[in-house]
Amino acid sequence: MKSGKISALALIIVLAAGIMSACNVSKPYPAAKDITVIIPKGAGGGTDISTRGALQYLGKYIDNAKFVCVNKPDGGGVTGMMNTALAKPDGYTLGAVTVELAMFPHQDKCKVTYQDFAPIFAQIAAPAALIVPSDSPYNTLDEFVAYCKENPRKVQMGNSGMGAIWHIAAMSFENEFNVELKHVPYPNGTADIIAALVGGHIDATLADPSGVLGQYKAGKIKILSVMAAERSKIYPDVPTFAELGHNMTIRAWACIVAPKETPAEILSVLRNAAAKLVEDPDYQAYMIKQGIDPVNIVGETCYEMMKADHKMFGEMLPKIEGLN
Repeated sequence: MKSGKISALALIIVLAAGIMSACNVSKPYPAAKDITVIIPKGAGGGTDISTRGALQYLGKYIDNAKFVCVNKPDGGGVTGMMNTALAKPDGYTLGAVTVELAMFPHQDKCKVTYQDFAPIFAQIAAPAALIVPSDSPYNTLDEFVAYCKENPRKVQMGNSGMGAIWHIAAMSFENEFNVELKHVPYPNGTADIIAALVGGHIDATLADPSGVLGQYKAGKIKILSVMAAERSKIYPDVPTFAELGHNMTIRAWACIVAPKETPAEILSVLRNAAAKLVEDPDYQAYMIKQGIDPVNIVGETCYEMMKADHKMFGEMLPKIEGLN
């Protein structure tokens, strides 16, 4: 009788342990919980639109994923990127980071760097394009370079502000081709640069071509070359700097990232989904419709891109201090 009581008690203990063990098994990520994504730019801009669109398609490849985007554009994006870096690394707060992450630390504008994040994938990696008015006297990269050499410091090159991404592209161009340009800043961005270009106020710009498709199709501008290794899917007839013998890559990127201490199993879920996303024809078509060349930059490849640009800007920015 006593033996029977002991056996019954042992059975109860075993069953209780089993129940507790089952209760402690963690639910697969994401567990019916919203995933907040911090966008460090304002609503309606290129980073905002591309991020929201990418997440919409990414959800196809992650069961139960519900992404909730929050715009935090203060401080030129610094606030949003800082919030992402400092968030709890549990997979339920992600963020977008932009190319400014590689620039601002060298300008004492931001304390976080690529090392504070675990990249998932890049939704944008737009190369600088050499854009000129349609009635300009040059039709190729070589002709433009020759014109610049014949007219030192007279060719007016529009940029997005001194020390900003497209100014750095122009500086890189000067170094590569040993020419001197007259730099004209338009801090409000590419739209103002292109308006000035079409209006005849400047001679050229090196900028993101994703916002000029309408003017290109209308014959108001020419794109002589792009700073990329491969030709654009949107502008397939435009040669790259690389194929013309100049290994130059200046690009404006935006990446979806997690805080750096995010567990490997969560990153695996996100990166595996991203690897499928970038091959999705519907997603690629969506990006092209937005004027953005789809790219396949996932996980470690994304990290290396961010790292390389951090190093490049660290070397270039000191050279342009005070330039006008």
